[in-house]
Amino acid sequence: MNTGRFDHVVIGNSLDRNQGEAWTKVLWVGQESGRWAVLLKWKKGYVAPPHKHLSAAFAFVLSGSLQVRDNVYGPGDFLHEVNGMVHGATTALEDTEYLFFCDGPVLFFDKDGFTGYHGWEQVLRMQQAAMPKAAE
Repeated sequence: MNTGRFDHVVIGNSLDRNQGEAWTKVLWVGQESGRWAVLLKWKKGYVAPPHKHLSAAFAFVLSGSLQVRDNVYGPGDFLHEVNGMVHGATTALEDTEYLFFCDGPVLFFDKDGFTGYHGWEQVLRMQQAAMPKAAE
């Protein structure tokens, strides 16, 4: 495959982010644009904390179901989060797999304030951590 036109592409590994509850496979990171794409797998009951999208985001549910605010999304559903969208926790109502495309960073918060930032740089580090070490 000619990857000269791509910023970063993952052909292999995923990263267990939450002790067996949530996995992320980085599909693409666009350093010039700040965009990124991941495949997410969440076990039933996993809850992503409240957050704010600092740019548009899109999701396509492959299997399972997600509760986002007052809506439930299942296989084949497409979600669009607008720039500046703030919402509470997102919950996997069953084992769920979905594609997530983000045009920029996401801020996480709780009742006390800011708790985290997730942008292309963090996604790139996740991708690098999941890559197998070169044989020495």
